[in-house]
Amino acid sequence: AMAKIVALDVGAKRTGVAESDPMHMMAFPLETVETELVLNFLQRRQDEESIEELVVGAPVRWDGTPSEVALFIDGLCQKIGEKWPEIRIIRVDERFTSSLAADALVKGGMKKSKRREKGAVDKVAAALILENYLAQR
Repeated sequence: AMAKIVALDVGAKRTGVAESDPMHMMAFPLETVETELVLNFLQRRQDEESIEELVVGAPVRWDGTPSEVALFIDGLCQKIGEKWPEIRIIRVDERFTSSLAADALVKGGMKKSKRREKGAVDKVAAALILENYLAQR
């Protein structure tokens, strides 16, 4: 089986996770995890099937300076790289994705209360990051 590509939309509190199909054509929202538990999540995920590439959204402030979350992501990517040297980590600028995710959910007719449901936007944002990456690959 081909290894899948996994994407993370890392936030201060929550991280959205998406994964590709085995052919690396499509992106699917997977789940939203507490940001502090991302490594545990990846460990479980790796035990089930190997991750070939990990696409990590790197939020940048509008003025181009890295956000505090971006500094946290640097550390996270370093830990992942040390733990799983076989995973290729790709950093992408995801300045626009969270608002795009919210728009996509609104257009999809998701009710506001449902939209506020923790993590709906986060995993859709992760899927958009991945969709973008797969399209450019």
